[in-house]
Amino acid sequence: MTNTENVGRVIKVSGPLVVAENMQGAKMYDVVRVSDKRLIGEIIEVRGDRASIQVYEETGGLGPGEPVYTTGMALSVELGPGLIESIYDGIQRPLNVIYDQVGPRLTRGVEANALDREKRWHFVPKAAVGETVKPGDILGTVQETSIVEHKIMVPPNVSGTLTFLHEGEATVTDTIAKVEHDGRTIEISMRQEWPVRRGRPYTEKLSPTEPLITGQRVIDMFFPVAKGGTASIPGPFGSGKTVTQHQLAKWADAEIVVYVGCGERGNEMTDVLNEFPELKDPKSGEPLMKRTVLIANTSDMPVAAREASIYTGITIAEYFRDMGYSVALMADSTSRWAEALREISGRLEEMPGEEGYPAYLGSRLAEFYERAGRVVCLGQDKRVGALTAVGAVSPPGGDISEPVSQNTLRIVKVFWALDSSLAYRRHFPAINWLTSYSLYTDNFTEYFKEKVGSEWSEMRVEAMKILQQEAELEEIVRLVGIDALSDAERLLLETARSIREDFLHQNSFHEVDTYASLEKQFRMMKLIMLYHHEAQKAIERGAALHALLEIPVREQIARARYIAEDDLSAMDKIEAAIREQVADLTGNDLDAQYA
Repeated sequence: MTNTENVGRVIKVSGPLVVAENMQGAKMYDVVRVSDKRLIGEIIEVRGDRASIQVYEETGGLGPGEPVYTTGMALSVELGPGLIESIYDGIQRPLNVIYDQVGPRLTRGVEANALDREKRWHFVPKAAVGETVKPGDILGTVQETSIVEHKIMVPPNVSGTLTFLHEGEATVTDTIAKVEHDGRTIEISMRQEWPVRRGRPYTEKLSPTEPLITGQRVIDMFFPVAKGGTASIPGPFGSGKTVTQHQLAKWADAEIVVYVGCGERGNEMTDVLNEFPELKDPKSGEPLMKRTVLIANTSDMPVAAREASIYTGITIAEYFRDMGYSVALMADSTSRWAEALREISGRLEEMPGEEGYPAYLGSRLAEFYERAGRVVCLGQDKRVGALTAVGAVSPPGGDISEPVSQNTLRIVKVFWALDSSLAYRRHFPAINWLTSYSLYTDNFTEYFKEKVGSEWSEMRVEAMKILQQEAELEEIVRLVGIDALSDAERLLLETARSIREDFLHQNSFHEVDTYASLEKQFRMMKLIMLYHHEAQKAIERGAALHALLEIPVREQIARARYIAEDDLSAMDKIEAAIREQVADLTGNDLDAQYA
């Protein structure tokens, strides 16, 4: 509620930065309303009775002397039923509601509740009157969409004896529970507020032991990310950052997806808005939007709100993590957020760091990424939730030596380096296998051994070794020509090409190839490595290389990616054909000898 007794006055306007005086009692990160147009802003610096305010709307036409109304509250998000399927701007204003109010262009000062106050939800109680409840305990559930069961939790600062619990229809502002503590009765509704710059509390942070299965072969096989892990996708314009994040949002093994379009072009967010309602969730068959929250702060929206959008997104993601869900947060892209920080820092006349970015860029990025993790949530049931953060970085000209990329690299555990040369060759996902890495790989050895087979890790290491050897041999070929290579080395080049083109290359727009289960990935790599090993033995026995490269089964290996998930037994026939056709070339029954 606005406190009109304490009214400040604008003394300076510099783009999105407004300086006001007579701001006694104002605190850092308090929300204010600037001018009678009620533009929303946030205090980012306090000096005496002067406050510097980051305004999240266009400040054109503002001038000195205009009023500033303080609210005494930090920038917060509303949490409760109604988040899923919503499309918000960077400060959690619902864009569909604003569209109904003012049309297709955002009007300054427009206000709208993040959660619908009129809609009635069916609340099903899970606790009982008389119980002692603690922060995070589940009071009841609401079936928010056909996929998501929304758990209504005791707020983090409330505990005591449950004296009342509602059952049936209620709005987000109705009292659904009453808790008595020290003779005081606390009323609880389905709606919570939480300041965006403060991480939501949990009981304990756990080490990541389970991968987030994405269905993207280059990621799952070579550079996996953990549930609760952090990953970065840096790459130049046109290298496929956004499509890669779309693929992760569509196919990753996460129950909730929060997608933040932070300063990207409007048409990219339009793709998301058009695609996600059409896409079917692979687990439930329902539209993907039924487990997705979208935050769209595109490049034509206020620059300052890009910073808020990142915090808004991760706070909503933490809320669903606290319910015990696995949540994937996609931030596209953190470079635009960093540019907003640079602009505000410059207008505050702070001492600039490298390339004009503020000196605190690294700590701000760390604050964001460290809110990811796999945790034991608050609540007596000790449920476990995970929040995985994937941030795209858009370095100018693809130069990852710039500050945003370098600071991100120091923080995240997975680095998917997109390569423009691969993108120009139409090799997608354009993740460079020589410069990317994952620090989680060793954590998952037991997981893959149990779920897929003990050969998974060995095949991964051997395939990576072949790709690295290919890079070395290509240097020799460039210098002295391919004739200088032995048959065994030329076979290695062919195997590396097969790994690149038949395994790592994946068509996100193909109905079958867009997603590959772990079992399918394992079987595909097994075919390539089986051919390599059998051909190596055949060369040792005197078989001609050109004959080995021309056997018909190689075409079947290349087309294995189009085998449907329910028809993976077809790969058994390809395995048998590899052994049989290679054996025919040597005149020996290698199948019998090496089976």
